[in-house]
Amino acid sequence: MSVSFQVGRTGNITPVANLEPVYLAGTTVRRATLHNEDQIAMLDLHLNDTVFVEKGGEIIPKIVGVDHSTRNEDNIEIKFISTCPECSTPLVRNEGEANHFCPNYLHCPPQLKGRIEHFISRKAMDIDGLGEETVDLLFSQKLIRTYADLYALKTEQLIPLERMGEKSASNIIKSIRDSLKVPYSRVLYALGIRHVGETIARTIAGRFRTIDELSSASIEALTSVNEIGPKIAASIISFFADADNILIINRLKAYGLRFSAEEEIGPESDRLQGKSILISGIFQKHSRDEYKLIIEKHGGKNVTSLSGNTSYILAGENMGPSKKEKAAELKVPLVDEKDFLKIIGEE
Repeated sequence: MSVSFQVGRTGNITPVANLEPVYLAGTTVRRATLHNEDQIAMLDLHLNDTVFVEKGGEIIPKIVGVDHSTRNEDNIEIKFISTCPECSTPLVRNEGEANHFCPNYLHCPPQLKGRIEHFISRKAMDIDGLGEETVDLLFSQKLIRTYADLYALKTEQLIPLERMGEKSASNIIKSIRDSLKVPYSRVLYALGIRHVGETIARTIAGRFRTIDELSSASIEALTSVNEIGPKIAASIISFFADADNILIINRLKAYGLRFSAEEEIGPESDRLQGKSILISGIFQKHSRDEYKLIIEKHGGKNVTSLSGNTSYILAGENMGPSKKEKAAELKVPLVDEKDFLKIIGEE
């Protein structure tokens, strides 16, 4: 066994164990995530150790122990790296956080490409025709460096590229132009601010109606918003304190992206007013993302974890048995898709 270190789009450094291939629960496992420095220390991992592996939830391989009886005394203890494996910048570990991250987000290649891939993803700007390989190609050809560069691309720049052609190039440019219609909350999510997921982005857009209002918000104003704690607030302030980020946002403004909410749109109804609803399972009529929006449109609140304060679970097919057991234990009712549609008046 050996360990390599990967850099994520927000700079998080993830250690990964490289294993001798082993068949486990239906697939051949060659790698297992180690999460962070603390887990490496807890397992007391050494190079070439023999390890015990299991699949969390029968899906994700994880190392649960070391066979010390087979360890060679010459095996070297695995230490967490101190500099980024991609750009050699000293790593940072904030107080209270488990992960190290590379702060060089404007010059570290995996972070630059990762943020562009996040920006174009379906839940963000939803730009068709641009996958990981195409982003890598555009990046290697020095046609893009940040996601703002996408809006300066021209069809004639794309046509000569490998596996591109005129039709593909035209479709990409059209999809980039179409993304100018994406609403403010999704643009906020697309920016890739650390700790700001799609739900938090919608919450932020509901409270700070323009990007300028958000960028000048104090930590007190941010933490006064439900679901925004000190860690998220500090990340938002840090993002807008960076002059390079402001330059990118100003470019995006000039290209016409939406950085303000439309006129205030209230809920369609108050049928779910005061209800905290957890979504679980697979549905027939709408996707999970669509149901999240429907819950908000009818005055409800989406929650991501089950607790005694959860009003009920919107339960689809294939809901996990452990979640059902916990719901029963907490006396949280399950509402199926058909009954939920009746509640909101959508038969």
